[in-house]
Amino acid sequence: MASELAIITSEDEHYNGKMTLLVVISCMVAAMGGIIYGYDIGISGGVTSMEPFLKKFFPEVYTKMKEDTKTSNYCKFDSQLLTTFTSSLYIAGLVASFFASSVTRAFGRKPSVLVAGALFLAGLALGGAATNIVMLISGRILLGVGVGFANQSVPLYLSEMALPRHRGAFNIGFQLCVGIGVLSANLINFGTEKIRGGSGWRISLSLAAVPASILTLGAIFLPETPNSVIQSTNDHQKAKSMLQRTRGCEDVQAELDDLIKASENSKTIKHPFKKLMQRKYRPQLVMAIAMPFFTQVTGINVFSFYAPILFRTLGLSESMSLLSAVMSTGAAGTGATFISMLMVDKLGRRTLFAIGGIQMFVSQVIVGSIMAAELGDIGGMNKGYAYLVLIFVCVYVAAFAWSWGPLGWLIPSEIFPLEIRSAGQSVTVAVNFVSTFVIAQSFLSMLCHFKSGIFFFFGGWVMVMTGFVYLLLPETANIPIEKMDRVWREHWFWNRFVR
Repeated sequence: MASELAIITSEDEHYNGKMTLLVVISCMVAAMGGIIYGYDIGISGGVTSMEPFLKKFFPEVYTKMKEDTKTSNYCKFDSQLLTTFTSSLYIAGLVASFFASSVTRAFGRKPSVLVAGALFLAGLALGGAATNIVMLISGRILLGVGVGFANQSVPLYLSEMALPRHRGAFNIGFQLCVGIGVLSANLINFGTEKIRGGSGWRISLSLAAVPASILTLGAIFLPETPNSVIQSTNDHQKAKSMLQRTRGCEDVQAELDDLIKASENSKTIKHPFKKLMQRKYRPQLVMAIAMPFFTQVTGINVFSFYAPILFRTLGLSESMSLLSAVMSTGAAGTGATFISMLMVDKLGRRTLFAIGGIQMFVSQVIVGSIMAAELGDIGGMNKGYAYLVLIFVCVYVAAFAWSWGPLGWLIPSEIFPLEIRSAGQSVTVAVNFVSTFVIAQSFLSMLCHFKSGIFFFFGGWVMVMTGFVYLLLPETANIPIEKMDRVWREHWFWNRFVR
């Protein structure tokens, strides 16, 4: 039929299908988890730069910022309690990700998405109504558990619902939603900061209830992925019917056969985490650890969490700092992620990694050099240099947003065989949360001690990870997810492990 798309691999296998409205709508609902995740990232950096919020929950930081003229510019926001507010979400997500793996494997992707939405709503209610630091951080912990379930299930859901040739674009749709969430948070922070009475931060924290409600209600009606139907129920006819609905055609036997074969292999695995440690899965395990770790040591969370604080360090006003965050982490990141979504399946993963890596390194060196030369311990920076820093921060964020930002999630979600897929995704999510927690908890202290050298520190890591991708990551674009094992068999280094 003319409207069908035949997915042809190098082994002459055909997966018939076309882009269907069911898949598009289902993935849009699931990707709401990305919007909430991005909103939580962006909102925390914004509210922690708002004076009413600091005065209520972190009075020592507020006093240091307003009255202390002796403390270094780089150290005014150095507070472990303040960073705990940000990082508590990620340590909670780390713990939750392992429970989420069992739920996702045993009951399917859909229940995990539903649990995530419900936890988001509970955490938002507690945080928005907070009257003391215990309530505030408890709300963040509930949000973290929700993020753990969402990051476990949503990338898998998107990868399994999409056709192989569209898998990259659909999965990057999750990262695009993260970017939209960050942008929305920055815009809302910029608006609520102007509200009189000091209650703007409550509105900022609470408005994430909108996408959380869409995710929770939408998850009730989401179809389960055919992969998960076979894995959890072994109902081949139901899986075939779902596959026909999602692919928009009757002839889905080739793809169904691959799913059944993968499911039969997975059912022989009683201890998937132990299985993951076997030598033949070494390439996938290395990528599950390396990709999320490298994503965090790009330094992106320096800008995602603390962009307004960073711009205040440069001497910009509260309002201008929030507007700068909108321009850098919000608009630049979202636009670049959209470009990545369009190009990832055409240019391939490795090309975007190379372009983004070089661009990030150069921009970080320039930002670090300007700050080393122009920002001392006391006094502000010339506004012209501050805006120059803002420009190169935008360049850096754009580079991350079309390379490591989306691809750091895409690669792990598409490389695991079904028998270890949930376990592998749990490792990816766990490493991401650990790395994010460490960076979030230590950054303000690192900024205080490293000063402008913090940007050279992260720039060095960018060079390391760019070399890692060039040498050790094979191209995975347009390969059916259940046939991904062959890219390792054909790789110059990994073939010795999987042969």
